[in-house]
Amino acid sequence: MKKKVWFITGASKGLGLSLVKKLLQEGYAVAATSRNAKALEQAVGAASGTFLPLGMNLKDEQDVAKGIQAAVDHFGRIDVVVNNAGYGLAGALEELTDAEARENFEVNVFGALNVIRKVMPYLRAQQSGHILNVSSIAGFTGGFPGFGIYCATKFALTGLSESLAAEAQPFNIKVIIVSPGYFRTNFLETDSLNVPANPIADYVNVREAVATHQNGIRGNQPGDPDKAAAAMIEVVERPEAPLQLFLGQDAYNLAVQKIHAVQQDMSAVQALATATGFDN
Repeated sequence: MKKKVWFITGASKGLGLSLVKKLLQEGYAVAATSRNAKALEQAVGAASGTFLPLGMNLKDEQDVAKGIQAAVDHFGRIDVVVNNAGYGLAGALEELTDAEARENFEVNVFGALNVIRKVMPYLRAQQSGHILNVSSIAGFTGGFPGFGIYCATKFALTGLSESLAAEAQPFNIKVIIVSPGYFRTNFLETDSLNVPANPIADYVNVREAVATHQNGIRGNQPGDPDKAAAAMIEVVERPEAPLQLFLGQDAYNLAVQKIHAVQQDMSAVQALATATGFDN
């Protein structure tokens, strides 16, 4: 069986880089994007018959279109799209500026949307494909002080992915929402986790949460990104793909806690909340 062609954004570091390396080791063809193609070549190697490094600005829809076309021209098709590019933003909702919040949405949400819009015509034409949108456990449960905007971007990505799955189903295109917990990547490094330019001193809980992530969790994350990459590849190769793919025991634990909390809230007010219809 012919190996699938993968198209991966945000591939010069972190989970994206682990995925690219694992795929190439297993003989897949990979088009990988980063803001700087040289960073990809330094991390992975030069372009070849199975590897195409691409410099691409996710925020520029026409640049995204050029990148996807280049991958199709090089490999003849695209089978699996991974919207992996994104960055973290840590700050209280009050202290983050409008520009800081909007930029996080530009990359984490609208960047993925640009890819989806430009790749769907190819996938529809071939009546097959997979789209993996890398969200986060923070796109399923949001009780993290200082991560409200980041959570909002990931909740948005999760929500649009559920709708995309319904829209793409008639074309035999499968959508998978990848929700990782903590994996030992550079996500908590300063170049991947932005903080507010104008912090407010009153938010002690936010400063403590950010300090915990930067000083305690960073470098000690329980998840192995290489194993996450292997899991993503295996799920794509299965006949039936799950819509929700939580990665990591910590992600599973938090998801179960969230589901239980929602069920408790629903039960506590069920009689009140459901007695809201018109009386017959």
